[in-house]
Amino acid sequence: MANTASSKAGKPFDVAVLGGGIGGLCLAIGLLKKGVPVTIYEAAPAFSEIGAGVAFGSNSTKAMGLISEEIKEGHERCATRNWSEDKLQTWFDYQLGQDARGHPAGTHIYESKSPRGQSSVHRAHFLDELVKLIPTEIANFGKRLVNYEEDTEGVTLKFEDGTTAKHTCLIGCDGIKSITRQILLGEDNPVSFPHFTGKYAYRGLIPMDKAAVVIGDRAARNSQMYLGHGGHVLTFPVTHGSILNVVAFQSLDKWEDERWVKPVEKQKMMDEFSTWSETVKSVLNLIEKPENWALFNHDPAETYTKGRVCLLGDAAHATTPHQGSGAGMAIEDALILIYDQLRRPRSQKLVATSIECGHLYELELPGYEDDIEKVKENLAYRMKWIWEHDLEADVETAKENFKKQTQ
Repeated sequence: MANTASSKAGKPFDVAVLGGGIGGLCLAIGLLKKGVPVTIYEAAPAFSEIGAGVAFGSNSTKAMGLISEEIKEGHERCATRNWSEDKLQTWFDYQLGQDARGHPAGTHIYESKSPRGQSSVHRAHFLDELVKLIPTEIANFGKRLVNYEEDTEGVTLKFEDGTTAKHTCLIGCDGIKSITRQILLGEDNPVSFPHFTGKYAYRGLIPMDKAAVVIGDRAARNSQMYLGHGGHVLTFPVTHGSILNVVAFQSLDKWEDERWVKPVEKQKMMDEFSTWSETVKSVLNLIEKPENWALFNHDPAETYTKGRVCLLGDAAHATTPHQGSGAGMAIEDALILIYDQLRRPRSQKLVATSIECGHLYELELPGYEDDIEKVKENLAYRMKWIWEHDLEADVETAKENFKKQTQ
């Protein structure tokens, strides 16, 4: 991005960022560092994030530092890593949570490693760190977009409360149910809306001291993945190791509830995992009040940008969490706003391969199923294209493309 706050016509250049989640705030921080005026519009009464733990790979933390070292420092202040010295580079330890093709539950499959291992944060805590970097005067709350209109002077945003605002351009960071996406792609376009992926998850947070007593320190305090037929369970530490984040996935043909998140009876969860290992059942039994989370994503959009408007993060490419990279891709978006040339292919590949990854974890991916050796071979290379991507090269390519387009 150019270090200027003026358009070609010499008029003030200012950006509207719609949505104050992780992606929107990282974008705003990056723009401010380049001297670009930003105004944030958030529908909620305050900055907030839905969900608990989120894991970041090495690509994500690299993007943070390239946008602003302060973002990376904020992440480090709330980041949690594996407890054991020999697990500091481990992404997940994969093992069977159920018997499979002659292999008993508990059989170790593969230890996935990256240079930085797994770095997890509580979403709300990381957001708090980002908020510290945002001037209070640029944030506007209770602003729910209902429409926008473009003209030669800019974009006029129209909000539910009857107010309007005009800016040079609009970047929609308004999440998986993005109104910006619906307007940009067309409300009669099926890809404008998220759809159910056939998976849902039980989520819960457990005090680490309780989990460690039940399954032992190494299993509780280091990231684990338990694979099974039609489901899988993952656990990893958050909040500096004081809390164990637990997510247990199951399959469902159709999600009929209007709510995407809802409380659920504990016994229902336990019944669905009744044939799983004692370790898995012991962990799930510690969840006091489980919640059901439906997993939705977006079909690929033909573009992320139109005129003076573009999409970022979940508004552009909402994905399932099976490769732990959704939030990281939003941060990459914030680093590089050359979408259809650089960001769209990479982020849409994540959406597609994440669905595939969920099937792999649940021993139902065609050609792999419960063949443990084949699953292991897939796990050995699956994450490399995400973690090892050269973001610095992308930045240089983006600069060159920007120069060509503005000459």
